[in-house]
Amino acid sequence: MTSRFHILLAGISMVAVAPALAQTAPGADAGGDEGIIVVTGSRPIAESEAAALTIQQNTDSLVAVAAADGVGRLPDQNIAQATSRLPGVSVERDQGQARYINLRGAPKRWTTLSFDGINVVSPEGRDARFDSTPSAIASQIIVSKAVTPEMPGETVAGNVNIITRSGFDYPGLHVAGKAGYGIAELGDRKQYEGSAVISDRFKVGEGEIGVVVSGSYYERAMITDNFETDYERVSQDQRPGAATRFWAAEAENKLYRLTRKNWSVSGRLDYRPDADNMISLRSVYTIFTDDEARDNYRFDLDDRQGDLVASAAACPTAFNPTPTTSGYADVCTGNTPQKGTVYGVDIRQRSTLRAFRQSIFTNTLAGDHDFADGWKLSWLGNFTRSKDDRSIVGEVSWDSPGTRTARPTVSYDFSDRNHSVLTLFTTNPLAGPTRFSAGGQVNNVDSFTKPPSSLLVLDAIDTTKAYTGKAVLTRETGLFGGEAVLKAGFQFDRRTKVADENQILLNTAAQFAAVGLPSDYNQFSLNTPFQGKIPLGYSFHYFDTAKMRDVSKAARAGFAFTPNAANNYDVREEVYAGFIMGTVKYDWGSILGGVRIEHLKNRGQAIANVGTTTGLVTATSSQTLAFPSLHLNYNVDDSKKLRISFNSGAARADYDDLRPNVVVSDTNQTISGGNPAVKPERAYGVDGYFEWYVKPQGYLMVGAFYKKVKDVLYRQARTFGSNALDSNGIDRSAYIFTGIANGGDGRIFGAEAAAQLQLEPWTGNLGLPDWMGGFGVSANLTLNDSKVTKPAIGAVPARRVQLPGTSKVVYNVGAYYEKYGLSVRVQYQRRSAWLDEIVDDLTDGGDTYWAADDEMDISARYAVTPNFEIYFDAQNVLNKPGRRYSEPGKLLTATGTPTARSSIQTIEWERFGRRYSGGIRVNF
Repeated sequence: MTSRFHILLAGISMVAVAPALAQTAPGADAGGDEGIIVVTGSRPIAESEAAALTIQQNTDSLVAVAAADGVGRLPDQNIAQATSRLPGVSVERDQGQARYINLRGAPKRWTTLSFDGINVVSPEGRDARFDSTPSAIASQIIVSKAVTPEMPGETVAGNVNIITRSGFDYPGLHVAGKAGYGIAELGDRKQYEGSAVISDRFKVGEGEIGVVVSGSYYERAMITDNFETDYERVSQDQRPGAATRFWAAEAENKLYRLTRKNWSVSGRLDYRPDADNMISLRSVYTIFTDDEARDNYRFDLDDRQGDLVASAAACPTAFNPTPTTSGYADVCTGNTPQKGTVYGVDIRQRSTLRAFRQSIFTNTLAGDHDFADGWKLSWLGNFTRSKDDRSIVGEVSWDSPGTRTARPTVSYDFSDRNHSVLTLFTTNPLAGPTRFSAGGQVNNVDSFTKPPSSLLVLDAIDTTKAYTGKAVLTRETGLFGGEAVLKAGFQFDRRTKVADENQILLNTAAQFAAVGLPSDYNQFSLNTPFQGKIPLGYSFHYFDTAKMRDVSKAARAGFAFTPNAANNYDVREEVYAGFIMGTVKYDWGSILGGVRIEHLKNRGQAIANVGTTTGLVTATSSQTLAFPSLHLNYNVDDSKKLRISFNSGAARADYDDLRPNVVVSDTNQTISGGNPAVKPERAYGVDGYFEWYVKPQGYLMVGAFYKKVKDVLYRQARTFGSNALDSNGIDRSAYIFTGIANGGDGRIFGAEAAAQLQLEPWTGNLGLPDWMGGFGVSANLTLNDSKVTKPAIGAVPARRVQLPGTSKVVYNVGAYYEKYGLSVRVQYQRRSAWLDEIVDDLTDGGDTYWAADDEMDISARYAVTPNFEIYFDAQNVLNKPGRRYSEPGKLLTATGTPTARSSIQTIEWERFGRRYSGGIRVNF
C-alpha cells in the first residue's frame, strides 16, 4: 500500500476518535415544536433528509429529492452518483464512474435531464449523461417519477431536475469551498478536486438583487484491468454437438491509461423589483474530458477459419499437437470453446490516443410575475449548446505479417468467467499434411513482428443547438369546491444536431516514413510495463504518447483531411407543445390532471450511397401526440399520504437514429444505420404509493407501478455480412451492424419500498444514552419485471425479451452516524443483471447482458469549527469488476427451437480499483 494511503488512513483515524474529544455542537439536536432539524451544517445528513422530505410531502405528484445540506453541499462528485442514493434509482457506469440513470429499472432513454425545469439535450443525444454535470452546481435534485403535463412528452420513466443555486438561498454574503486530494489503488494514480461558491444579496432601490457564482474542478487518473472475447457460431463446425458450440473469434485486452476531468462554472442573477415580480438570468457551462491512451492487443483466432472442412462425422477429440488446420473451431484437435490451441494467430494491435470532450453550455432568461385577482405569468427563453468531441489524436494499427511462422501460436483458456488466460508460443512449420506446431513459450508479445498497417487522425465533433421558448399562465380560483390552480402553457423547442467528421488515413510505408512512424513497434513504445493487476499471460510495453502526438502533428502538416461523408449528418427536430392542467386542493388532499399535446417535425439530411450513386438525402416526418395524466393525492392524516396516478409519455429515437445514412467506426469495428421512419415508443402507466412521514423525522414508503409500452424501440445487432462498405483495403464485412427499429408491445411492472429513520427522536423513550442518537439508516428496494415482443428478423423468429437496461432487483442500503460534529456514512447499492443488446443473427454469440453490479462507498466528515471541516471518502470499496456476458443458450434456431443451454460466456470484463480521497471544506 502506498505511503499516501497511510497518510489518508491516519487522517480518518483522527476523525474517528473526534467524538470523545468534542463537545456537543450547537444546533446538533432537534428543535422546535415538530422536532425539525436546525439547519446549521452540524448534521449534514439529517438536514438534507429533512429538507428533501419536506419537499416530497408537499408536492402534488410522486417525486424523490436529494437536497443539499445546511451549507449547500451534496454528498457526491457528480449528479449521477448523488441521485443513485434515492429510492428507485440505479446507475450504469463507465470505467467505474456513474454515468446514466435508470428510474425504477427502466431503460436510460426514458429519463430526461433538466436544469431549473428546462430540458437539456445531452452531448450524446437523448441518453442523458449525468457524469458530465458536477453536483457542486445544485442546491437540489428533484426526481419526478410520475409525469405531469408540464413535462416534455419524451419523459417516460421520469425527469431529473437540477435546481441551481440562487443568491436568495442565503440571508446575505455566503462563501464556501472545498479542496481535496486522492489516489487510485490500481496503478497508484492521483485524484484532485475543488469547488467554490460565493453569493450575496444587494438592495437596489425598492428591490433586491441576488447573485451567485460557482465553479468546480475534478480530475481522476486511472488504469484498467480488461479482457474481451467475441463469440460466434462457426458454419464449418458440423461435428456432433455443434448446435451448442460458440467459438471465440477474437480474444483481446484493452489496457487503458486515462485522465478524466469535470469542471464547471455557473452564474445566476436574480432581480426582485418587488414581492410580485422576479427576473432571472442563469448560465451554466460544464465539461467532461477524457484523455485516453489505449493499448489494444487483439488475437484474431478465426483468421484461418477456412482451413476447417465441414464434416458431420464424429472424430477423436483428444489433444492433437500436429493438426492439419489452424485448430480454430476444430474439435478434432482436442479444442473446445473453453480451452484449446490455435496455430499461427494474427495479432491485430492498436495504439490509440483519444481526446474526448463533452460539454453543455446553457443560458436562460426567465421571469415570474404575480398580478391581481390570482393571475400569474411565467416565461423563459433558453439557448443550449451541447458538444460531443470524439476526436482521435492518433491511432496506429499494427498487424502480423502473412507468414504464419512469424505469428504466435496461442493457447487459450476461457473456463473462468473472471479470467481470460492466453499463453503465447512460437509457431514451427512441419512437413506433410500437418502444417504447424507450437514451439517455445514467448512472454513478450512485442517480440513478434508487427509492422504498422495504418495511421488514423480523426477530428469528429457533434454539435447540438437547442432553442426553447415557454410561457405559462396560471389562475388561482375557488372552482370545483376547493383551492384550484389552473395552468395553460405553450412551449417551442428547436434542436439541431450536426455531426462533422474528418480524417487523415495513411496506410503505405512511404507515408509512414514521411511522418516518422517507425516500422518496429518497439521503437514506438516506452520502457513501461503493464501497471494493472490482472495476469495477462504475456508482457508488453505501453506506447509512447509523445511519439504519437509527434506523428499526428506531422500527418496534419503533410496531409489533408478528408470528410467522412458517410458518417456526417444534420438532423433537426421541432416540437410545438401546449398543455392545460389543473390542481385542486381539498382538506383531504388534492387532484392534479391535464393533457399535453405535441406536434413533432423531424428533418434529417446526410450523404448516402445508393448503388453507384452518392448524394444528399433528405428525409422528413411529422406526428401529433397527446399525453394525458391524472394524479390523486389523499391525506390519510397529517403524516400519511396515498398517491395514485395515471400518466403517459413517448420515448423518441435518438438524433443519430433518425439520420438517413449509416455511420462507420473502424476504431470500434461497428456500423450503425439510421431509420428516419422509426416511430416513438409510447408508454401508459399507473402508480399507487403509500407514504408515511414519520414524526419528528423519518420516512416509510411502499408502492407499485405498471407501464404498458407500444412500438418498442430496440436496437438490432448482427454481423454486417457485406463488402458494400469496404474501402482503402479495409474489410468491414465482419463489423457489427446496429440499427434502431420498432418492435411489438410490452409492459413493465414492479414494486418499490423505502425507509429513512434515525434514532435521535427515540433515545429518551428507550432509555438510551444521548450519543446513540446519531445513528440512522436509509434503505430502498425496487423490484420489476418487463417483457416486450421482439419481432421476427430473417430466420430468427419473434420472441419475448426483457426491456434493455432493466434490472429485476435494485436496492440501496445506507447506515450513518452523525453527532458532535462527526458524520460517517456507509452506502451500498446492488442491481441485478440487465439486458444490454439483443442479437438478431444466428451466427452471433447470443443476447448480451451486464452482470449484477455491487458498489459500496464510505464517507466521513468532521467539523473542527462551524466554518471548517475535514473529510475522507473511500469509493468502490468492494472492487467488484464490471462483466458483460452472452447467453447463447437463449438464442433460438432457425426453426424456432431453443438451442441447448450453454455456459455463460464473458465477452467483456473490467476492473478499476478502489479510490481514496480526503480534504477540507470551508463555509462562511
